[in-house]
Amino acid sequence: MSKVKVSALREDSPLSVKTQKRFALKAGLFAAAISAALVLSGCSAPAPTATAPEALATITAGKLTIGTGIPAYEPWVVGDAPETGEGFEAAVGYAVAEELGYAAKDVVWVRTSFDEAIAPGLKNFDFNLQQYSITAERAKSVDFSSAYYETAQTVITIAGSKAASASSIADLKGLSIGAATGTTSFSAIEDVIKPTGGAQAFNSNDDAKAALVAGQVDAIVVDLPTALYLTAVELSGGKIIGQLSGAAAGDKFGLVLDKGSSLTAKVSAAVDSLRASGKLQELADKWLTAAAGAPVLK
Repeated sequence: MSKVKVSALREDSPLSVKTQKRFALKAGLFAAAISAALVLSGCSAPAPTATAPEALATITAGKLTIGTGIPAYEPWVVGDAPETGEGFEAAVGYAVAEELGYAAKDVVWVRTSFDEAIAPGLKNFDFNLQQYSITAERAKSVDFSSAYYETAQTVITIAGSKAASASSIADLKGLSIGAATGTTSFSAIEDVIKPTGGAQAFNSNDDAKAALVAGQVDAIVVDLPTALYLTAVELSGGKIIGQLSGAAAGDKFGLVLDKGSSLTAKVSAAVDSLRASGKLQELADKWLTAAAGAPVLK
């Protein structure tokens, strides 16, 4: 087809006027169409969305498999039944699952021993929680999420002790209180309680416990997980007096994942979100302060 030179046509020719108008109209429509296409193309681009559970590289597609102990103890898991969501770690497990986009029905629980979960090798869980302290040595064999709990320093005693009726920091100041030397627990006595007789030093928690039983001290300070175990299992008439507010935090607990897991960053982000929203503190208050009878001492 031959090209028509618009400039060669006479302006007073009816044909030239019509042709110019036709070309102008077509050019305008074409330009408008191109412009609209570009705008629509930009507007129709999908907005980023959260990763769907099916897209996560879990052991079972569409499911999240969580490991816990054999057995799992209270107040971490109530009644050794994590599937109920009752207990601090059971509740944390479901909260992390929800952050990752999983419904409770899509959570599967499995059991492992404490040592088995942190040994090198492939795991039968996507993550595991059994009060694992985050340490550099363990991190050689497994991944850890960011911390979901930092242990609090806790005062414990036994029935018949002078400290048995204590309910405040002031009640403890005139008593004899001990802890393992060189520990965060020992520092908490000096920094928070400040007993008139000074902190009583022992070589280990076992020595401090023996001194408590023998009546050599009125109370001892240990971290909360140890306090829960000692008062429930090892001490006859054991009693938690309360947690020490303002004391330096102890160990940090993290979720355990397979070494190099593609889930580690996503699970850590979920834990961080729960911490930022106050949900982790809410669960700790419910299960480790109220239900476990470990009030914060004022």
